[in-house]
Amino acid sequence: MHPTLRTALASALLGAAALAALDPRAPMDDSTLELGNFSVSLTVKDIAASRAFYEKLGFRQVGGVQEQNWLVLQNGSTKVGLFQGMFDRNMLTFNPGWDSNGKPLESFTDVREIQARLDAAGIELTTRTDPDGTDIGHIAMLDPDGNPVLIDQHVPKPK
Repeated sequence: MHPTLRTALASALLGAAALAALDPRAPMDDSTLELGNFSVSLTVKDIAASRAFYEKLGFRQVGGVQEQNWLVLQNGSTKVGLFQGMFDRNMLTFNPGWDSNGKPLESFTDVREIQARLDAAGIELTTRTDPDGTDIGHIAMLDPDGNPVLIDQHVPKPK
């Protein structure tokens, strides 16, 4: 793997670990906040060229539809989402309710509970979900450096 890409991926993963810890000045309760499946979502100019590049790095398609300008690629346990014309910036993405293979989980921390806990911790959200909803939902925020973070739940609230 190219040293620059290795550094970028390591930084993204370390950023995700830091996000999971959130702001140490505003600790949450002792229970772990499970954010779900993780991927880096990249804004790309040419999805075909980006796909070809990442395939040369050993990634393979595990989701998405190229004709709709979005793909999810995986290499081992590392996932990269490619999005053409959908987002302004690259972002960290978490999917509550999915395991690392994108399969639905029976039990998980619902996005509405994550929202409530982030609110209680003083984290400002840029996008909110309906706190009374039971279906899919998403929330978004910016980390202290302005990097977008998306928590995007594609499955209904667990029973």
